Amino acid sequence: MRLKFLKMNGLGNDFVIFDLRQQADLPYFSVETVQNICDRRNGIGCDQMIVLSSTEGEEDTFMQIYNADGSEVDACGNATRCVAQLILQENTTKNEAHIKTNAGVLVGTSSSAELIQIDMGEPVLEAHKIPLSENIDTTILPIELGTVKNPTAVNMGNPHMVFFVDNVDEVDIPKIGPILENHPLYPERANVSFAQIKDPGYIRLRVWERGAGITGACGTAACATAISANIRGFSQRTVKIELDGGLLTIEWKASDNHVLMTGDANLNFQGEIELDI
Repeated sequence: MRLKFLKMNGLGNDFVIFDLRQQADLPYFSVETVQNICDRRNGIGCDQMIVLSSTEGEEDTFMQIYNADGSEVDACGNATRCVAQLILQENTTKNEAHIKTNAGVLVGTSSSAELIQIDMGEPVLEAHKIPLSENIDTTILPIELGTVKNPTAVNMGNPHMVFFVDNVDEVDIPKIGPILENHPLYPERANVSFAQIKDPGYIRLRVWERGAGITGACGTAACATAISANIRGFSQRTVKIELDGGLLTIEWKASDNHVLMTGDANLNFQGEIELDI
């Protein structure tokens, strides 16, 4: 089967997007197929693969998200911005893009000519909903490895642990990232963030993303970090998050508890690929 694709990125967090909204019968993407597509040497190469399909409701699309290891996840903030940009550009009369995911419906709006804002909904802070394997206080977890310790747990459509460190550049993320991702306290594995507080309105962040490794940016991790920093008393409710790929602005609204994420989305190229599916 020959399929068209788009290659997009948000702050360097890159995606192969298959827009299948017009197809009645969707192809089956096996773990091996996803891995081959995401492979940077022998495939197209990306952090995540995205499949868009039609919905029976009023949403503009249903978005499926696959990590580079072939596992399916429920949410991805940077991919959501890219998809929202596609929807808003194809129909310029629309003010909002409604994107259905396994984590719920996310709403995207164009905040400027270049930036897309996504309402990521409310953070989940209860241990059993994140989920954690023990019913414990999620503010400061009893986890320590090397120079990092006592992260905060948040779910922003996927489970996160957020460590606060003096200098993110001194953390050996390739070594400890995969260990922490598979910590027994996280039965569904964890996205692992390492945050350095520059001031109450600015945070430097690096991320080990479950199933993908170190990424240039992770939107849900930026949201989880902003929530964690505010809970711990390190930041205000609106902060700029500096990731390897660039800046995101995160606002945790006091009025309705929703988290707003604002950043760019870019089309790199488009093409076709022959797949044995």
